[in-house]
Amino acid sequence: MRKLSLFILIFSVVGIFVVKSSSAQTPELTPTPTPDNSAQAQNLQNQISDLQAKISKLKGEETTLKSQISVMDNQMALTELNIAGIERQISELTSDIETADKKIGKIEGSLDKLSEVLIQRIKATYVVGSASSFQVLLSSNDVHDFVERAKYLRIAQQHDKQLIYDTVQARNDYANQKDIYEDEKDKAQRLQDELGNYRAQLEVEKQAKARLLAETQGSEGNYQRLLAQARAQLDGFSEFASSQGGATILSNQTQCDDWGCYYNQRDGQWGNNPLNGTGYTLASDGCLVTSMAMIYTHYGSRGVNPQTINSNSSNFASYYPAFLLKVISADGKTSSRVYDAIDGVLSSGHPVVVGISYDNGPIADHFVVFSSGSGGTYNMKDPFAPNGNNIDFRTRYPTARIVDVERVVF
Repeated sequence: MRKLSLFILIFSVVGIFVVKSSSAQTPELTPTPTPDNSAQAQNLQNQISDLQAKISKLKGEETTLKSQISVMDNQMALTELNIAGIERQISELTSDIETADKKIGKIEGSLDKLSEVLIQRIKATYVVGSASSFQVLLSSNDVHDFVERAKYLRIAQQHDKQLIYDTVQARNDYANQKDIYEDEKDKAQRLQDELGNYRAQLEVEKQAKARLLAETQGSEGNYQRLLAQARAQLDGFSEFASSQGGATILSNQTQCDDWGCYYNQRDGQWGNNPLNGTGYTLASDGCLVTSMAMIYTHYGSRGVNPQTINSNSSNFASYYPAFLLKVISADGKTSSRVYDAIDGVLSSGHPVVVGISYDNGPIADHFVVFSSGSGGTYNMKDPFAPNGNNIDFRTRYPTARIVDVERVVF
């Protein structure tokens, strides 16, 4: 009995130092920052700032085909730099996460083993400690031996309790570290989503440049001619709105029936929205966009509204982003506006988009939709007039001011 007790005591005391030594060697989880990464990030940010300044300067110069292509090229380069920056962040996060996962796995295994050993030792020391003082005294050589044995057993038990507490705390600390790295994984996923958005943006920018070259045929003369036409039409829209007392915002304008939906460009649902991100708004310059949205609803796309068309930048000219193209897409359908005669189209049961020259010039200042009628008497859906659904065209505009008639083909 005396030898067994002495063996357990020695095992307990020595074990304290063994376990303490093992726990002190637990690996750290915090990744060491690499100086090169910081320098690379700063260099990338400097390039992005330089490109942003260059783009801003180019936009302030005279508008030419060459300058617009330069803006597009620099914008694409800027997007590519943003992509490179996000890819670098993702790479660093991925490396940190993989390292952390390995360390956390090892730590968890070590903590499990430590806990198991400590539990067994506590059981053993408490078996010895549960002996009565009389039994310990009988197995001791003398009183001094008895006191020393009792003291060491008490110290061993206290150390084991503290070590168990420290082990539990370490487990909690590393659980917190694991939560931190789970947050890092979430951050990596958000960066992946942002990366996808930038790649999609880059593709849109490449397509816009291709469209610009196709629309202008690479000719400065064609570019300037198209640009002048687009500016004249948008200026006409703004002047028309001013002549009507301004593009004040309205409410509760949408009306839907068997024909489709009537929309008003000044409706508070979208009236204040910029026209394709430009300085124009749907309220003042969105008559054509709104007319086309009404046409789409007539052909079954009830979910289309002015903002639906407005939110697709490919529906607008690359040389003048507020100018709606004749070929647009919405709700998975592509439509084209083609010149035609009013009465012929209406007699076949199809609506027409009609351009009106309010100032009696050659360019349309406002667009409306004719849903029925003939011989100068037409039922109109006016996207600017308050509650302009199904009203007589002649009550607002003279027939002689019609300068543009287009049928919509899907």
